[in-house]
Amino acid sequence: KNSFASIDAMLKQRFDLIPNIIATIKQSTQFESSTLEKVTAMRTQLGSPKLSADQLQKIDQESANALRGLMIQVEAYPDLKASANFIALQEELSATENKIGFARQYYNDSVRTLNTKAETIPGSFFTGLAKVSSRPFYEVDDPAARNAPKVQF
Repeated sequence: KNSFASIDAMLKQRFDLIPNIIATIKQSTQFESSTLEKVTAMRTQLGSPKLSADQLQKIDQESANALRGLMIQVEAYPDLKASANFIALQEELSATENKIGFARQYYNDSVRTLNTKAETIPGSFFTGLAKVSSRPFYEVDDPAARNAPKVQF
C-alpha cells in the first residue's frame, strides 16, 4: 500500500506541474485550452479516495500522452524554448518523471516480494489468516507510454 501511494503522490506532483507549464506556454503562444481541460479532469480522477492499480495506470498513461502532445506543440515556439521559466519547469518535469519511474519500480519490487511470500511456505499459511493476497504488477499497456515524455529542445 505504501509503494502504491508513492506512485499516486508522484502523479499528483506531475499534475500540479502541468498547469504551471501550460500557463508559461500560454504567455508565449496561442495554446489551446483542451490540454488543460484534460489534465484538470484527470487530476480530479486522481483525487478519488480509492483508485485501483488499473485506474491509476490509465490516468498515468493519459497524462503522459497529454504531456507528449504538449511538448510537441512547444517545438514551434523558439522564444518559449529559451524562456528561463520554461526551462526550469522542464527540468522539474524531468525530475518528476524520474521519480514516477522509481515509484513504479519500488511498487513492483514490493509486489514481487509480497507475491513471493504469499505463494511460498511458510508465508502462504499466514496470508489467508491476515487476509492478504497477491497483487498485480504495475504495467504500462501502451509501449509508447513506457518512456517518460521526451522534452528535447
